[in-house]
Amino acid sequence: MAQTEYVQEPLAGFDPGAGGVDPALPLYATTFVVVDLETTGGAPDGGGITEIGAVKVRGGEELGVLATLVNPGVPIPPFITVLTGITQAMLVPAPPIEQVLPSFLEFITDAVLVAHNAPYDVGFLKAACAKHGYRWPNPRVLDTAALARRVLTRDEVPNRKLGTLAAYFRTATQPTHRALDDAKATVDVLHGLIARLGGHRVDTVGDAIEFARAVTPTQRRKRHLAEGLPKAPGVYIFRAADDRPLYVGTSGDIATRVRSYFTAAEKRARISEMLAAAERVEAVECSHSLEAEVRELRLIGAHAPPYNRRSKFPERVLWLKLTDGPYPRLSVVRAISPGDAAYLGPFSSRRAAELAAAGFHDAVPLRQCTHRLSLRTVTPACALAELGRCPAPCEHRISPEEYDARAVAPFRTATASDPQRVVDALLARIDTLSDAQRYEEAAVARSRLAAVLRATVRMQRLTALTGIAELAAARPAARGGWELALVRHGRLAGAGVSPPGVHPRPTIASIRATAETVPPGHGPVPRASAEETERILSWLERPETRLVEMSSGWASPVAGAARFRDLLRKAENAASHQSSTERP
Repeated sequence: MAQTEYVQEPLAGFDPGAGGVDPALPLYATTFVVVDLETTGGAPDGGGITEIGAVKVRGGEELGVLATLVNPGVPIPPFITVLTGITQAMLVPAPPIEQVLPSFLEFITDAVLVAHNAPYDVGFLKAACAKHGYRWPNPRVLDTAALARRVLTRDEVPNRKLGTLAAYFRTATQPTHRALDDAKATVDVLHGLIARLGGHRVDTVGDAIEFARAVTPTQRRKRHLAEGLPKAPGVYIFRAADDRPLYVGTSGDIATRVRSYFTAAEKRARISEMLAAAERVEAVECSHSLEAEVRELRLIGAHAPPYNRRSKFPERVLWLKLTDGPYPRLSVVRAISPGDAAYLGPFSSRRAAELAAAGFHDAVPLRQCTHRLSLRTVTPACALAELGRCPAPCEHRISPEEYDARAVAPFRTATASDPQRVVDALLARIDTLSDAQRYEEAAVARSRLAAVLRATVRMQRLTALTGIAELAAARPAARGGWELALVRHGRLAGAGVSPPGVHPRPTIASIRATAETVPPGHGPVPRASAEETERILSWLERPETRLVEMSSGWASPVAGAARFRDLLRKAENAASHQSSTERP
């Protein structure tokens, strides 16, 4: 037994660091420090602690005891003296809390903190650390009061007070409102509760902590689905009784992520509904996070699980393209073909495509009518021609060559390389409307400018990668070695990890030999969804990623849309600010 003396000196340079116990550690192998405080009452403000009692145990064996009175620096209320028996005279020679904390923090290192009504005790300890400049180690905390609410029924105990539980479990030490006695009683209560956890399939400290929280009966009943899963990056699939995929997710640690679905932190209603229908969880281990993300996207796209909200229909994209004929117009279509000369996309919604189209109509005189025009036959002009918004090709007021130069060429140039002419026209329109104090119309023009830039930046970024027949890249792995990816036409064709201390080229050769064959195609996303290619781009563009081999150069236009990213960011921020100020 280690009894703390009244006079203590702080440990020089002591920094308790960040505490932590593996949640998968079995309860019998876990070190617990059971703590109890006596205080002057009131809220935790960094003081008020009059006594600390702590008992360290593991596997039912007592490892050590820390007990000391604490001088709170303030008078003790009379009712506290009546309750605890602690008098002012007893506390005068006691050390202040700033002298006790170093020993206490060292005592709880690498242990799970246990207390009865833990938020109260932990709140006082954290406040004291904050006030006196000690870093709180943030240990895992188990509350015996909360655990008792889950384990014991009303028929067994009328309440979950420490005295009631001590009587029920016939503890060797009865609580007396003194810190050490109450801590020792809590130790016996903890052991009694742990003995009851086996019937609830709770065997680890992480399970016990989560069991004490407010999890639903469904989560408690289905938590066995998280057993036996790998602690590795990959994809997990919740499946129904008929083997239908209900939900697909990804994580750098499958086991830990799936366990989180059965904890109190998971409060989403649709996930609770999904868990009720799930019968098993399938794990697909992957080489690294990029492969896991791509597999997740492909599985969601292939199966459209009912409880996934995003990425379910990657084929449902739209494009903005110029129609064929002497006087082309912009048309929103579901697919593009090799014969299409100029297009923009892909767009995830019709609204986004139409907003970009409106931006081009504001900037260049493309016709907006849907008539099929002829070089021989004249068609009556619409109101836009009368307003000067259209050069009226329907009435042959403009030649096909001039129409191409004034309306069609700017669109082609903006989508393929330089949108400068379109951007200048839209900025000029915004300035004109602002000068005329037509601010709402200027905001609409700004949103159209943002839609044009967003689409052109995205398409040119995608095209730069998908035009490369094969690219091999490496990124340092967290545990040594290299994460490797083989990309063909913007699609992840192979992935792997080279061992630490081994040159990655032999592993790349092995990946290449078994990689998916990806032929070239048409458009900015010929062989993968735009979302998959963008995930690959994000991985490739990280500072730590190294390009190992490429079949051709990876380049974007010098005067391309990417140089307007700052302007796009400003436009989006302005739109976001306007939306937030208009929200009631």
